[in-house]
Amino acid sequence: MTTYTKKDIVRRVSETYNVPMNQAEPWVDYVISALRDTMLDANPTCRIELRDFGVFEVKETKAKPKARNPKTNEVIYVPSHRKTHFKPSKKMKEFLRQPLEQLTES
Repeated sequence: MTTYTKKDIVRRVSETYNVPMNQAEPWVDYVISALRDTMLDANPTCRIELRDFGVFEVKETKAKPKARNPKTNEVIYVPSHRKTHFKPSKKMKEFLRQPLEQLTES
């Protein structure tokens, strides 16, 4: 599995717009910071929709009064909290649903 870091994204942006990496890095930082700050400010939920990419959501979970610790078999209480969720766009879903054989041929 290939792992991409922020530096790889900065490199791709700098190559796409033909600018040096040190100029493209703040752009990527601003976008990531804006997404993160929007999600952190969610009170208690939010939805960030990016066309042709997907939707980021902050959702509330219900409290679980009788959850079980699988390691110790102990019954524990899990309070309600928030979690993130990503739903890919139609365009991305269609691409990801292609059989792997088609991808290697093209």
